[in-house]
Formats: sequence, C-alpha cells, structure tokens
Amino acid sequence: MTDSFSRRLIPPLGSLVAFEAAARLGSFTKAAAELNLTQGAVSRQVKDLEARLGLALFERLRQRVHLTEAGRFYAEALRDTLARFASATAQTIAFKGKGGTLDLAILPTIGTRWLIPRLPDFFRRHPEVTIRFSTRLRPFDFEREGLDAAIHFGDSHWPGAVLHPLMGEVLVPVAAPALIASERWQQPADLARATLLVQATRPKAWGEWFESQGIEARPGQPRISFEQFAQVLQAAVAGLGVALAPQVLVADEIGRGELSVLFDARVTSQQGYFFVYPEAKRGLPALIAFRDWLLSVSPPRTNPP
Repeated sequence: MTDSFSRRLIPPLGSLVAFEAAARLGSFTKAAAELNLTQGAVSRQVKDLEARLGLALFERLRQRVHLTEAGRFYAEALRDTLARFASATAQTIAFKGKGGTLDLAILPTIGTRWLIPRLPDFFRRHPEVTIRFSTRLRPFDFEREGLDAAIHFGDSHWPGAVLHPLMGEVLVPVAAPALIASERWQQPADLARATLLVQATRPKAWGEWFESQGIEARPGQPRISFEQFAQVLQAAVAGLGVALAPQVLVADEIGRGELSVLFDARVTSQQGYFFVYPEAKRGLPALIAFRDWLLSVSPPRTNPP
C-alpha cells in the first residue's frame, strides 16, 4: 500500500472525532453537547464518514442509535488513536517550555520500593512535569502501548530504543528467621531440600544460583511461583519457603528482622535495570528532565551487564 493510497483512506478529523464521541456516549445529542456542536452537525459528520467507508456504523432505531459490529470495531480502534494524537499534541506543545507529561512504565516492586520514595525530590525540582505511571513486567512495544519510557530489567538490547544503565542486581537467599531455625540450614547445599519461592519472570534464577555455588539442584524440588517480587517477599515473611531476592528490594524486611540472609552466598546478575525510551522520543522535555534526574540518583554500576 502506497503512502498516497494510505492517506486517501484517512477521513477528515472532524468526522472521526464526532463519531468517536457519539459511539462513546451512545447519543448524537450528548456528543453534540460535548463537542459544542449542534445535533445536526454531528449527525452529518457521521453520515459523511459512513458514506466514505461505504457501510453503516450505527443502527438508527426511532430516537436511539446503536453501534453496528463494524462501528464497535472502528470506535475501539479510534479511541486509542485519538488519545495518542492528543498526547502527541500535548507533548509537542511542551517544547515551548520544559514541562509536559511523561507516560512511564515501571516494574511494580522496583517502582514502589526504590523509585517512588525518591520522587518527591524530582517533583520539587520539576513541578511543571506530570508523570503517568503504568505497570509492565515484560518488554513491550512502545508505539503500540503509547508509552514514552520505561524502567526495564534485562539486558542492554532493545531494538529502536535508547537504554541508560541504572543499577546492577545482587541476589541473596532470604527466609523468615523462624523457618531458618526450624530447618537448621547450615550451608548452601542444604537449600536443595527447601521450598523455593520463584518470581515468574525469573524462572532460571534459582538454577543459576545453585550452579554458582557448585550445587546440583534436586529434581522435582518444591517451588511456589509469584508474578511480582513483592509477593515473593510476602511469602518468604510468611514462612512459605526461601526467596532469591534482589538486595535492593529486600532491605526493609531485613532491617525489620522479618527476613534474614542465608549464608554469604550472593550472586551478581548478568542483567540489570535500565531507563529505556524510543529514539523518536529522546527530545521530549519531560523525558529529558526525568532521565537526567534518574541517572543522578541511581547508584554507580560496578558490574554492568
């Protein structure tokens, strides 16, 4: 499909906005009130759009309108597209100053335990910036998700994106003191008979830890898997088993005496935490402000992946 043909498929923006509002509100009258137009103007915009597409988007029954199957599909697709258009417009306007909005994806546990406690300093320095947070546990497509940047754990490869290393990761085995006392674990090899608490996106972490200690893992060893590290740590505090946790995330539980580190058997991960964003977004004022601040508060990397 050529660019010129693609452009001929794009209807006038006014008709798209009128249709989306009518579809969302279920009423031409309510759409007219929201858009500060007459009901007749909205109706004409929608009819023009239907004529361009060659199919009906609404079923008109007496004084009410209902989306057709095609109308429901088109409305859902347009809603995301128009939202991204509005976001892009707001971000472009922000180039006049140093503010704007940053749509940021974060890992839930590193976000709540490491990032959020530091954010007051950022907002004191940059009150003109708004950050909208969302949670992502795995890599994603920036364009499809409509996000500007992310705090990501993994390696330094993300095609089409810029990555800045934030910190490495040291993993330590931890368990509740009462469980350690009852099980009488004396050396790393003893954990071959323990119940292992696993974070779902790190299924190989325990195997790598056993290998680093020169221990052969026991086939069929009991494991309990959780989606987030916060859940893994809660399970460890409850005495359900042994967790292999990033040292930076478990410091509070260790400080409160809820968990204890088993042995001197730390292992440095070959991966790390990164701040990542699409190359096309690198000039956004809000992103630049957040990136520079984030890099300034991140600990130095001694073992980059």
